[in-house]
Amino acid sequence: MVETIPPRSGTAFTLDRGQTLTVIDPEGKQVADLLAFSRNDLREVISSGRTLDYASRLYLTTGDPLYSNRSNVMLRIVEDTVGRHDFLLTPCSKDTFRIIYGDTDPHRGCFGNLAAAFAPYGVTEDDIPVAFNCFMNVPIDGLTGSFTVEPPLSGPGDHIRFTAEMDLIIGLTACSALQSNGGAFKPIQYRID
Repeated sequence: MVETIPPRSGTAFTLDRGQTLTVIDPEGKQVADLLAFSRNDLREVISSGRTLDYASRLYLTTGDPLYSNRSNVMLRIVEDTVGRHDFLLTPCSKDTFRIIYGDTDPHRGCFGNLAAAFAPYGVTEDDIPVAFNCFMNVPIDGLTGSFTVEPPLSGPGDHIRFTAEMDLIIGLTACSALQSNGGAFKPIQYRID
């Protein structure tokens, strides 16, 4: 069954080892922040640093594993119709909107949405790391290291599918940052098989 995450919101759920999670962009050009914690020990969490270190590249796609801070594979990408995702930038937050956009009454962003969704599982704000940002398009200048956030390359119905390599708690959002989503807020869908 396909579940829908409304624009600018998030959810958390469990995923058993061997199950697959498909994250779908139903309308196109919408980012979904994804986090994973081990159900056996919440101190084991998805790690951008470990994953990118072992992959030796910034853009991950079909066949790539996502590692934990303990160098265990948490998720493996088994299908990817887009091929461009971000694993460098932190979930957007009130501070993101205040500092980057100058908002005086900022939205809580993906960070706040993830914190609220994870709270029933015992995950606190300080536990939230860099997310795997499905469909987020962050081109990087190889000479200067500078980057920009551009509209996602995903079109309606594009998706990325993961297989769980351990029992997990997953957090997933429909991103709240206009810059990341091509200037509009849209839903995200997901399916567990």
